[in-house]
Amino acid sequence: MAFASRSKSLRIVALVGVLSTLAVASGIAPAHCQDEVLHLFRGHRDGAQPSGGLIADNKGSLYGGTGGGGTGTQCYDGTMGCGTLYKIAKDGREKVLYSFQGGSDGISPAGSLLTDNSGDLYGATEGGGGNGCAGYGCGTIFKLARGGKETVLYTFQGGSDGGYPQGSLIADTSGNFYGVTGEGGYGAECCGTVFEVQPNGNKITLYTFQGGSDGAYPVGGLIADAAGNLYGMTDIGGGTGCGGDGCGTVFKLTPGGTESVLYAFQGITDGQFPEAGLITDDAGDLYGTTTWGGTSDAGTVFEVTPAGQKTVLYSFKGGSYGGYPEAGLIMDKKGNLYGTTYGGGATGCKKQGFEGCGTAFELTPGGTETVLCRFDQAGGGNPAAPLLSSASHGALFLFGTTYAGGKGNNGAVFELKLSR
Repeated sequence: MAFASRSKSLRIVALVGVLSTLAVASGIAPAHCQDEVLHLFRGHRDGAQPSGGLIADNKGSLYGGTGGGGTGTQCYDGTMGCGTLYKIAKDGREKVLYSFQGGSDGISPAGSLLTDNSGDLYGATEGGGGNGCAGYGCGTIFKLARGGKETVLYTFQGGSDGGYPQGSLIADTSGNFYGVTGEGGYGAECCGTVFEVQPNGNKITLYTFQGGSDGAYPVGGLIADAAGNLYGMTDIGGGTGCGGDGCGTVFKLTPGGTESVLYAFQGITDGQFPEAGLITDDAGDLYGTTTWGGTSDAGTVFEVTPAGQKTVLYSFKGGSYGGYPEAGLIMDKKGNLYGTTYGGGATGCKKQGFEGCGTAFELTPGGTETVLCRFDQAGGGNPAAPLLSSASHGALFLFGTTYAGGKGNNGAVFELKLSR
């Protein structure tokens, strides 16, 4: 079934429950930020280095994946584990739902998970699935049934087929999945693809990036509008700046497979090298982050209109103010944005390549940034995934993961409470 022949709208498959990744309750004026560690990963059977975000069920349990840890031994040097899928109950107890073994089942789940009405989980792994892509495998699309059985729906082959899926998947009402690969398509390592995987395992390459003005190396997954257009970002490409490789793009892909660049980053104060996904408001304006660039070269928050007009909403200052955001954003009904920075904030966490352990922040529509919390090494540092939110009894709760921190530097699941 050709992509262009479908007229149905795309939507993100969401969990039915009290938590939402799309919006947070309005009317919250944060006065203080309470940081509660729900789980510190130990780095072996329970997992390590969660880089994806969280989803939740109607009982308040959280679900996510870790890039390392678990019982798998067929990846890396055989000692780091191949990644896990986990559940955190409302009382903080963690349960490993699946440990990737590193062979045909995949290595290192990427992005946030999806779920269906039966409670089955779906996602992508960055590697595994076969012997391609330098022997580590080129990645998979998988399903985890409620009983714990994992099924690989598609195995990427590398080359023209694409490899190393990035970010989160989205799905339509017919169960078709859409996402991006970070490499492959045009060549063995260049320059990434947009793909569809149907419920029967059939895979369609919707677009192959050429690595020039159209962008290269898509990141952060996709979002979709009611007409079936897909939107995302590429890490580089779009021009000749940033050392000649381009500074990254915001792109649109029509149901017919026509790609257009809505905006090409120019570098420095304009922002450069986005590494996360986009969100949208009711007017169709797109919002996201760049990891570098801005007035202090510590990253930006930006808005791009459907017509391609781009505005830098905030330039991170680095230091105690936070900097280098690697995660996307969430928005409330008043247009306030919430997110995290990978670096800056409290000192420490130098092992991750950035000064500081990162922050959680709020940005008003007028461009005023408030640092809600500064992470530290002991309680988890360097968040790299979007937040999840819930409002209850006059307070806003934000849930997320940190890539590092804790006794073994294996990351954490945290909760932030913002009071009126």
